[in-house]
Amino acid sequence: MDLVLADMFPESRIHYPVIFARLFGAILLGGLIGFEREARDHPAGFRTHILVSLAAALFAIISIEAVHMPGFTDDPQVRIDPLRVIEAVTAGVAFLAAGMIVFSRGRVKGLTTGAGMWLSGGIGLATGFGYWPIAVFATVAAVCVLYAFGKIEKKLGSDQGSKSNGEQ
Repeated sequence: MDLVLADMFPESRIHYPVIFARLFGAILLGGLIGFEREARDHPAGFRTHILVSLAAALFAIISIEAVHMPGFTDDPQVRIDPLRVIEAVTAGVAFLAAGMIVFSRGRVKGLTTGAGMWLSGGIGLATGFGYWPIAVFATVAAVCVLYAFGKIEKKLGSDQGSKSNGEQ
């Protein structure tokens, strides 16, 4: 039983409470962006943005831990590069975000939601790597851009906003 427990809770470079705090932070920060999208009734909303941010944070944490795993550090032939994780998350989220963008009746729709998903991935990576101030600032900036500029676009006329980014 001890072996099973040791396997379930291996030695970790990052302490488990910190890991859980980072994952929870990714949930909160991704949720803030998703909440704004949900409030505007866009297809990728609250849950989608949370999952994107949480997954990115998880991949960041795993890449930090993998660099320090005993099996990988002993063999000089095995090299773990956390930058590849960032590239993979960026590409994967960009693929999901691209799926949100549609061209319908001469208009592009979903571009802002796709960009929000991509940003949620970046925020999740920042949180997962422990860059809390960057993640929080990016979240606050995103919510301000989405909310405040959405209001400004609405005041200027709803057609202007929909022509520039496909959403209102």
